[in-house]
Amino acid sequence: MQRTILLSTAAAALALGLAAPAVAQTATAPRTVSITNPVPLTAETYRLPNGLNVVLSRDTSVPVVAVNLWYHVGSGNEVAGRTGFAHLFEHIMFQGSAHVPSGQHIGLLQAAGASVN
Repeated sequence: MQRTILLSTAAAALALGLAAPAVAQTATAPRTVSITNPVPLTAETYRLPNGLNVVLSRDTSVPVVAVNLWYHVGSGNEVAGRTGFAHLFEHIMFQGSAHVPSGQHIGLLQAAGASVN
């Protein structure tokens, strides 16, 4: 499925880094950003057999590839009395596996050019 999406003012403000950070906000006047020529974006969406949702937005103007992984898990998905599991699993996820030795996951990603936070 292919959809054309126009970049909204709010999305443009976030993309340009004009939105205020979520932490330690101080009382300031609201900032208004006007977009005179919205950038048309196309996006193709797919759902793979394993349940993974893929959103593909092609831009052939530069030879760059960006990959983002988003996991729909976290404190918002936890039930009362059973919290902290998402954070725990986040750390366990990078401790190694049957295919990646302990402590080498992030190094392999960075060696391939990834930026991790």
